Order: sequence, then structure tokens, then C-alpha cells
Amino acid sequence: MELIQNLQLNLMLVLSGICGALAIFVNIIRTLSVQRKRSIVHIELGAMLLLLSDRAAYIFRGDVSRLGYIMVRISNFIAFLMILFLLFGYNMYLKELYSSEGNMDELPVQFLISDVLAGAGMILLIISQFTGLYYTFDEANRYVRSPGFVMCYMIPIMVFILDLSVVVRFRNRLSRLLSISVILFSVVPVAASVIQLFAYGLSLINISVALMAILLYALAMMDISERAERVNQMRFDLMEEERNNMELIFEQTAEALANAIDAKDTYTHGHSARVAEYSEKIAREAGWDEDTCREVYYAALLHDVGKIGVPNEIINKKGKLTEEEYAVIKTHPVIGNQILSSISRSPYLSIGAHYHHERYDGRGYPERLKGEDIPALARIIAVADAYDAMTSKRSYRTPIPQQKVREELVKNIGTQFDPEFAKIMVKLLDRDTGYDMQEKEEVRELAGRAHLSCREYRTDISEGIEITRNITGIHMRVKMAEGYRDETYVPTLIIFDSLDARVHFQEHKQKELFYCEYATVRFDGTVECIGARKIESNIEWKDERASGLLDEYKGGVEFDVAAVRVKDHIKLTISCRYYTFDITIALEDSSRFSYIALTGEYCDISNVTVQKDPSEVGDDHIERIAEEISFLDGPEGDIPNVQINGWRTESSEGILIKPEMKLTFHSKSLPTARLVWHCPYVSIYTSRDGTMTADDYREFVLVRLDGENWESDQAVNTIEVNMGDEFGNWDNWKKLNKEGFNYEVNVTRKGSRIIVRSDNGGIAITSTSDMNREAENVYLALTGDLVAITDIHIE
Repeated sequence: MELIQNLQLNLMLVLSGICGALAIFVNIIRTLSVQRKRSIVHIELGAMLLLLSDRAAYIFRGDVSRLGYIMVRISNFIAFLMILFLLFGYNMYLKELYSSEGNMDELPVQFLISDVLAGAGMILLIISQFTGLYYTFDEANRYVRSPGFVMCYMIPIMVFILDLSVVVRFRNRLSRLLSISVILFSVVPVAASVIQLFAYGLSLINISVALMAILLYALAMMDISERAERVNQMRFDLMEEERNNMELIFEQTAEALANAIDAKDTYTHGHSARVAEYSEKIAREAGWDEDTCREVYYAALLHDVGKIGVPNEIINKKGKLTEEEYAVIKTHPVIGNQILSSISRSPYLSIGAHYHHERYDGRGYPERLKGEDIPALARIIAVADAYDAMTSKRSYRTPIPQQKVREELVKNIGTQFDPEFAKIMVKLLDRDTGYDMQEKEEVRELAGRAHLSCREYRTDISEGIEITRNITGIHMRVKMAEGYRDETYVPTLIIFDSLDARVHFQEHKQKELFYCEYATVRFDGTVECIGARKIESNIEWKDERASGLLDEYKGGVEFDVAAVRVKDHIKLTISCRYYTFDITIALEDSSRFSYIALTGEYCDISNVTVQKDPSEVGDDHIERIAEEISFLDGPEGDIPNVQINGWRTESSEGILIKPEMKLTFHSKSLPTARLVWHCPYVSIYTSRDGTMTADDYREFVLVRLDGENWESDQAVNTIEVNMGDEFGNWDNWKKLNKEGFNYEVNVTRKGSRIIVRSDNGGIAITSTSDMNREAENVYLALTGDLVAITDIHIE
């Protein structure tokens, strides 16, 4: 027993030193709140003093000297006091955890009871010093338990049990490591106290409390480390997302600018995209890395940006240019350089625009650079640009045959063109046995190409063709792909929605562009329902010999597709000489757009034409296969509720504006809403019968309750918008509209002036409209974009 006690004394000294060091280290850490630092320091210092006093009590036990007499009494008192001191610190720690980490506005009453018990324990401890309630000392100056000794055990045990009840009940509010630390801190000392009742002479409680204090610190630090790691990961994810967003914005901006450039020239639509494609192929063939190849692509895409500064009459002149006109054309590389040089983070863009008309022999423009003095990127673009110019239709000639183009490239190697890159271009032409590298008859829906070459499923996909109330007719010729006669050769329609009307496979683009695929329709009668509610289809064969169709695929089959949409239903009819295939699709609701993309499997789709009927079909054109989805489940007020499935597609009844009036209503964004302007709008207008469909309808202002107004030539409009504390940010605004809340709009009319005031969701709006001419009857109607408006009341 004596050996155990000696080991115990050494252990106490080591643990007290650790606790004291941890109390110092806690103050150095900046990631902890002040309150949490205080509570941990409280616990660590309490544990240190507890062990030191307990150790002193053992050392001076039985010492009958005056010093021994004093030390035994002081050390025992401090040891019992520090247990209660620790309990206060532990309660302080728990309160801070559940307030900050557990997000508890009102703390459990158990913490208050624990503090009261600990305080009562201190009072009883002081009383014990005069009454011997807990312990006394014999003639040999030895510590002796008194009959009331159990009480000094029960109070800490009760506090630990109360704290444990809170910890267990609300364990999910704390992180895994913090939960483990507080559970152990509550359980282990209680278990030690039970053992110590029967193991007189050992300090199991005090040692276990000190060990738990050290463990509490260690797990708190590990929790901070995990949090820091999660924060770093979140930062990395945010940076990655931001990088993807920036890349997407850059891609879309570059493509839009390229389209704007090509739109100036009647004869070169798709030129920039083709030059970019050819340039990238040359760079890849030259062994350039992926990032550099992408730089080449975008530099080539924008190489003609300087044509924005060239007059249209020169660009679109039929016939050859005069010397003066050609001099103007030759300024476009300089203009392009001036435009793109401001993009300092992508200097390669301006290089491509500036030098793509330089010649390898030094006879080019604008700088007359020679050989390798010309940037390599520009030398690549020069080859690709010249090739596309020769293979494209011009006002003064048809496309030059490929063999003649190849000859021209070979003849000009080392003079007009860089030898390395011109030879690569020739190699690419030799591989291009199908003569795909050339301008073809322009079809917008096929992204500037005249046909799709589908091999494996979805390897080639057209742009989206919007499905509307106007019947859209699509004609195409489908032929079995050469060399795949034993494969399944079937064209397919993809029915989808996305912000850019294109099919996407990358997850981040699907998310950013809100891509949704409804269904796929194969021309062999197979229909796959992906994101639609319901699909019904029926195929009617005109000729029972299906083999005739398969044989005809070898030479080519003519197909016609008719597509129309009414609200949330789409009807497709696919027909050829062998069958008629009818498909009806019930969409999720009426709030999304819908597009058709052409693709297929081991087939070539060519001769595509798209025509849209000028007149819209009626509501009964498509027989419904599913009930219309309505979000008007709220109460009805003074006028009927209204659901707006798209930009101002519906509106409420017109309300005659009085000198003073107030409008209240409930609004909730539809599930597909995703933008800040998916909210209610207030339209102020006049018409003979108060409707927005009258032939004399005139709108004075459209106030969007996200803080914008729609200008009109019927009034002079000013708007003042202030964001209050309630607003927070746009994510909060969108969330608020998604959840639905009550709007209030106040309208005042004084002669020809109408003032609309709104303060909703933290956006305070004051819109003032001065009508160009005063109207006798002015109306207000509620409209919007992707919202359901209910419970409309007029005061």
C-alpha cells in the first residue's frame, strides 16, 4: 500500500505540472473565445491546485510538528474546495459550449441547480471545519472520515449526474470530440468516487478529475484542428467553385463576343469558332500542354475582335475591296489589340488578335514581323484563319475545294505560313477524309454545322431548339454511319432545360446552369422518363415490314418532328414513311423552359431545317395525361389568387387606383425559382376596361419588389431603394421568397403622379411615376416571375 501511495504522489506531481502548463498554453491560443479560455483555465488551475493540496495532505499526514499540523488542515481543506471550484469551472465550460456551439438561447435549468449545489457544498465544507461534519484529525495528526463524509461525495456526484443528463440529451448539438470530452468528464469522476468509498487512502477522484481536465483540453484542441481543417476545405471548395464560375463566365463571354463579331459579317458566321477549333487541334498536334491549348483556343476565338471597329458596309461589301477599303480592314488587328490588352490577366488574347495577320516571310501586317519573331500562338492562328477563309463561302466565290486548299498551304510553307504549323495543318487535312474541316450550310441549332456525326450515344449533340406554344417543325435526314452496319443506328431526341439551352454532362455546369433533363425519345419507339412526371406514347406503323426501314437507313431516311408545349405538357410527333410516333410528356410544372436536342447512335443527321408556326395553339391542343400542378393553396382575398409560371405570363385582376390605398398579399416563389427577381411585381397601367390585354393598354411603370423598376415611355420614373438590416443579403432574400411571406404595398395618386411604396424583406422601395399625360382611370395589377400570389386584400 505504501508503494502505491508513493507512486500516487509522483503521479500527482506530474499531472499537476501538466495542468499548470495547459493553463498557460490556453491563453496563447487565439481561436478560443474569451469565455471558453476562462473556463478551461479555471478547470486546469483547479485540477493543478487539487493535486498539489492532496499531495501535501499525504506528505504531512502523521507529522505532529506545528508545520505538519497546519499543512494537513490547509491542504485537506483546499483539496475538498478545489473539487467544488472545478465543478463551477466545468459548468462555466458547458454553458459556453451550449450557448456558442449548441446555439441554445435558453440554457437548461440543470446548470443552475448544479451551481447551487456546488455553492451549498462550499458552505457545508466551511461548516465542517468547525463541526467535523466531513472529517476530523486524530492525536497523530491523521485524517479521519466523519459520519457525514458521504455528503461531500454526494454533492459532486449529483452535479456530475445533472451535467451528464444535459450532455446526453443535447449531445447532437456538439461536435463528436466535444461530446466525448464532456461525457467522459461527467462519467469518469463519478465512477472513481464510487470506487474510492471502498478504497481508503487512494485519491482516485482527484487523479481522475485531473486526467479528465487534461483530456478535455486535448480534445478541445483536436476539435479546433478539425474545424480548421474543415474551414480550409470549405475555403478550397469555395475557391474551386469560384474558379469554375470564372471559367464559365469567361467561356460564355468569349463565345458571346465571338458571336457578336461574326454577326457583323454575313458570310462568315461560325468563322471564329471554326478557327478556334482548328487552332486548338494544331496546338495539340504540336505537343502543347492542355492549359496552353485552351489559351490558343480562346485567343483564336477572339482573334477578329477588332472587326467591331470596321464599318459594316466594308465588311459585308459584295465583291473585292478597293485599296482604301482594304486599308481599313487591315486596321482590325490593331483595334483588336487595343480592346483585349486591357485584359491583363490573359495577355495571350491580345497577342492572337494583334499578330494573326503577320506572315512568316515578314510581308504581313501590322508590324511586318518575320519568322519566329512572330509569337507562336499567332503563327498557329494565321494558318487556321487562312484555311477557314479558303474553305468558307464568300460573296465573290464559293468554298475552295480541299485539295486546292492543301496545295495552297504547301505552296506557302515558309513564306506565308510557319513551316511547322502549316505542315501540321496539312497532316490534319490528310486525316480529314470526310471533309469535315470546312464551313457547312449554316443551321443555328447545330451550332453552325449542317450535320451531326453520331457514333457512340451522345458523342455529338445539337444545341437546344425551344418548344413553345407555336408548333415547331424539324425536318432531318438520318443515315447509318459508315462502318457501323452491325450496330444500332437510331436518332434520339433529348428533352431538357438549362439556362444556355445546351445539354451538359459536367456536374458543376449542370448545377450552375440549372440543367434538368426530362426525357429521351429514340426513333425506334423507346422512351425514357427522367425528370418528367408522366409520359404516354403510341407508335403506329404504316408498313408492317420494319426491315424496310432498317434497309433504308443505309441510304438515308427522311424524318419530320412536330413539337409543341401547352403549360406543363409537351406533345411530340415523329413521322416518316413507315410510322407515326406520338409522345405526350407531363413536366414537373409550367415554370421551366423546354428544349429539344438532336443526337443519336451510329448515325449521321443532316439536312436539318427548323420552322416555327407563327400562331400559337389553344389550351386544349394537348390532351392532359396528368393534373396541372398548382401552388395556389393559400386563402383567397378580395380578388382571385394568381400563379405566375414565367416572366409576366399571368397577372391578377386590375385594381383601380385610389388617392390612397394599401395592398397586402402573400407571395411564395415556385420550386424552380432561382434568381433574385423571382418575386412579385407591381404594374401600374391604364386601359379602357382595366385589363392588361386591351388594345389601348399602356403601362406607366413596372416595380419589381426586388428593388428594380421597368422603364416606360409613358411616364418619367424615379426609384429609391434602401437595404435595411433585415435584408442581410440576396441569398436571404431568395430564401425568404422561397419560404413565402406577406407583402405590403402602399400606393398614392396625386393627379398625374403615382407613388408606390414597399418595405418587404428589408428592401424599402419608393417609386415615383409622373405620367406623360394624365389618365382618368389608372390600374394596379400584381404579376411577377415564378411566384404564387394569394390572399390579396385591398384597403
